[in-house]
Amino acid sequence: MDMDSFPLLPLTLRAQPESMVPKRGEWTTGLCDWWQDMGDCCCALWCLPVFACKTTSAVGACPCLPLLDCISCVPPASLAMRASVRELYSIEGGVLSDCFYGCCCYPLSWLQISRELKSRAAGAANTNSRISSPSFSTHSWNRFTTLSNSQGAHLI
Repeated sequence: MDMDSFPLLPLTLRAQPESMVPKRGEWTTGLCDWWQDMGDCCCALWCLPVFACKTTSAVGACPCLPLLDCISCVPPASLAMRASVRELYSIEGGVLSDCFYGCCCYPLSWLQISRELKSRAAGAANTNSRISSPSFSTHSWNRFTTLSNSQGAHLI
């Protein structure tokens, strides 16, 4: 067969849509990306204890847990929240980094936790609404129930 007998068709490339769920192993936003959610930033600026309690409550933990942070130089609630969010979403890091962020960047750490919770819950809600497979179990999405009602809104 001769190559001239096959017509050349134009090649069309399409970009594949990116997943709405953030990658596992990393935070969706950086520690200093406080400006991405100005409502939460203002709330944390004016009343950080209330903001920390609301963020803790959104996870399903005791809302008064952050009030323990004032009793020691290493904030136990901030450390526990960062560790639990890291474990929940398989984010890389360790106790040493959690301790550093909790001690040296306390308000920024709480803002990052809040953004992470909202980002992951919004991504999970979008993914859950697109999945129609009968073999899909919605049980894994039950942990997002608290935040799904306020998707796109502030935690408070």
